[in-house]
Formats: sequence, structure tokens, C-alpha cells
Amino acid sequence: MSDDHISAEARSRKFGAAEDGGIIRCDACPVLCRIRPGRSGACSRYANQDGMLVRTDPALALAQVVDAGGPVVAFAEAEWDGKLLDPARAFITGVGSGTTYPDYKPAPFIVGATHAGVDTVTVVTEGMFSYCGVKVKIDTDRHLGPEAAAVRVKGEQVGHVTTAEYGSQMLSLGGVRHLTGGSKKEGVVTCETLLTLCEAEAVELTIDGGHSVIVQAGQAPIVDGVAERRMRVGCGSAAVGIFAQQWLGHVDEVIVVDDHITGVLTEHQAGKVLGMRAAGIRVRGRRSTPGRYFQVAQPGMGWGGTDITDPLAIIESIDPKIAWPGLRLLMTSTTGEDAIWCVLDDELNPQPAEMPPAVRQVVERIGENCEPSLCSVIFMAGAGGSLRAGVTANPVLLTRAVAAGEVRVTMGGAPVYLWPGGGITIMADVLRMPRGSFGHVPTPALVAPIEFTLKRDLYARLGGHMGDVVPVETLLRGLGDGLRVQGWDAANPWPFPR
Repeated sequence: MSDDHISAEARSRKFGAAEDGGIIRCDACPVLCRIRPGRSGACSRYANQDGMLVRTDPALALAQVVDAGGPVVAFAEAEWDGKLLDPARAFITGVGSGTTYPDYKPAPFIVGATHAGVDTVTVVTEGMFSYCGVKVKIDTDRHLGPEAAAVRVKGEQVGHVTTAEYGSQMLSLGGVRHLTGGSKKEGVVTCETLLTLCEAEAVELTIDGGHSVIVQAGQAPIVDGVAERRMRVGCGSAAVGIFAQQWLGHVDEVIVVDDHITGVLTEHQAGKVLGMRAAGIRVRGRRSTPGRYFQVAQPGMGWGGTDITDPLAIIESIDPKIAWPGLRLLMTSTTGEDAIWCVLDDELNPQPAEMPPAVRQVVERIGENCEPSLCSVIFMAGAGGSLRAGVTANPVLLTRAVAAGEVRVTMGGAPVYLWPGGGITIMADVLRMPRGSFGHVPTPALVAPIEFTLKRDLYARLGGHMGDVVPVETLLRGLGDGLRVQGWDAANPWPFPR
């Protein structure tokens, strides 16, 4: 296959018959836009250039540098003679590659290369994902909304609140039912929301029966206009266990307020092992195991993710047979952002007082041990269906090889988590993918890069499109200015044998 042929295909990966006036019908997705000369389609990904249907974005190659911190030559800055980029250190991604739709033909790039003496093939394409969504992890104790509550953007439901995890609230957004199963507006807004989040940009979400939260991958969540600072060190019981030894001798009782498990030091096993005297302070809620209480208050925006702003309100009783005047009581949240120091008076009523430096130091250490509050956006998609036909004429063989670990799946070079069971269901951290990885088509669906890397002999056994395998050197040379290069993300594993 000649370099000229590669270059032509690289610049025009779809061909459509010209109509009157030079209009071309694009077949890159089911919308089938009619594109006039000099204009692009509804997705802005394909355009009519001089009567030829072209991909508007250049393909992306990721390059490993020889020395850590070494420069990567940008193709746009110099005429490339095929020597500036070592093919053994290049990985062609699906970003900007084009799709296989309507899926009767091989993937846009099927790249042959040799790495560590192993002949490999990487099948490179952009998938159109109607079955996709994002899982959003929001590091906050704040109660954003009840479980299963609708999450909305511009008034349209785009997902729901799902089960909370340790120190984080979780949202499930997108999915085929919101993209295609509701109104046209719901689908459009859902697609816009997913695309914005996947490109690590900010989106404001509102939760039925809850609050407003601005989410952006890698940034702190902003809840009702206030940026969160800390992810809790643990539940109330965990905080008691972590810091019990450091409180010993400085306090008589510690209550760590938490929406899930409130901890009471002297009742807790940690306090008993340390020989602490019982304090006789009983908190509200349902007692679990010693020193651990559930449901001390309702979920909310107050202390420890509860609805309380006065922590003394969770004290149900103080036993005069056990407690004593002068008893030193610390109450703190699971992040240390809220804390109060009290001393019991002669009537055994807690009276706020100045916190001793030694106790303040431990409260500050709680905060020091809290990780920064961040949002994580994980793209999740089903990569089955007709996409696999661009890899092999017998798609189920690809599915089985992926499940067996014989094929490495990446998205823009980033590693994916492969769900067990049927199909090819994958998840990827959007921050580990190159910027500009995602697009959309108006069906609506998201477009995202995907690559399958495997040994060449295995590819042949799977019924791969062997006649369309192109050496990486030839592809790099043929793409020319249709290729851009970025440095490899050192946090991602190299997909080839070393």
C-alpha cells in the first residue's frame, strides 16, 4: 500500500457521492448529514472540503520520549521526514481517527508494529456510544440528595443519585434511557452534559429534594455555591480509633459526629483498651456495637453530613451517677472543620470553653489526614455491537479474547477497567485520556476513541482484517499534517510489550 494511498485515506476516511451543488451526504453516523462545500456536519467532526468528505480533527499519536522530561517534536512545527518520531515509541490513538459506521468496513487504522521483538497489531477507531454514561464521585460529607433522586440539568433528568461510598457521594449520569428513551430535549441535554463532563469541564447539577452542585473532574465540588475542602478521614468510629491514643490524657470524652456512624470514645473498644473511665454521656440514635451510633440526626449540610449545627443537640442524656463536674468533652466532625470544646459545670451541663492547645493539635491533625475534596468522572460504555466488525469478521472472537486478557483495550491510550461477564463493558478515567478525546453525533450519542492491541498472530486467528494492516512507519509518514503528537502520560501503562 503506497504512502500516497495512506495519505488520501487519512485525509478522507469516508467517501460520499456528490450531489448537485457539490453537496456530500456524510455516512459517518445515522444522521446522514448533507454537507455543502466548505461546511461541516452537525457534529462538526466531518466537513466537505473541495468535494471530499474529511475528518476535521487531526489524528493523535502519543509518543514516549527517550529520556524522562525530554522534548517531543510537534509535527506542526517542522516538516517531518519520518525520523523525528521513533515508531517504536509511537502509539496511534483513536482520537481523530474516524469511525467505521455503518460498520461494514475495517477500522480507520489497523496499525502493525514490532515491540520488544513481538509483532503487534493495534486496531484504532472512534466508537459511537449510545450505551454510555459517567459515574461521578464527589468527595464530600454533605448530603447532596436522597438516594435514587433525579439529577437534572436545565430541568431535564440526566441521571440519579446512587449509593454513597466512603467519604463520597456518587452520581450515575447518562445511559441509553436518558439519551434515547425520553424526549428529544432530554437526550440532547444528557449528551451535552456527558460531553462537557468527559472533557473535564464544569457542569451545574441540581438534585431533586437536595442541592445544587457544580462538578468538574479533578476540581473541588461546589455545593450551593460553597467549594468543598476536605474528604473526611473516615466515619466517626474510624476517627475515634485513629486518634484515641493521641487524645488519651487530654480529654475525658470525645464524640465524633457523623451521619453514618457517630463514634463515642469511652464506649468504643479503643477507649476501653486504653483504660478510659466511662463518661456517662449518651448520644441520640440507634446504638450499634459499643461506641458506635447510627442515625444520630438526619442527613444534611451540617456537622459530619448531618442536619445539625449545634452538636450538643445530639446528646440525649448525661448520667449523674457516672459523669462528674469538670469532665472535659470534645465534639468534632469527621473532617475537623467543625469542633467544640466543653467542660461540664456543677449541674453537669456542657459549657463551651477555650480548646487546649494539645487537643487543638489533634483536631488539626484530623484535617491534615483528610484528602482534598475532588470530583472524579469515569466514562463507562458498552463497546460491543457493530463496533467489533471493524476489528474482525467474527466479532464474538474479539469479545472472548478481550475477556481472556489476550487483547489490551485502551481509550486514547488510557487504561480501562473491563467489567466481567458478557460483552465489552469498559470504564476509563477521563483525566487519563487526552483532552479533546470526546465528540458527539446528534442521534444523540457520544463519540470516544478506542484501541485494541494484540499479537499479530492472534489477530490473524481472530479473523482480523489482515489485508488492511499498515506498518506504523508508513502510516506516520502518510498522515503528515493530518497527525498531531502529544507526549505519553507517564501515569498510564505502555500498551505494548516492553
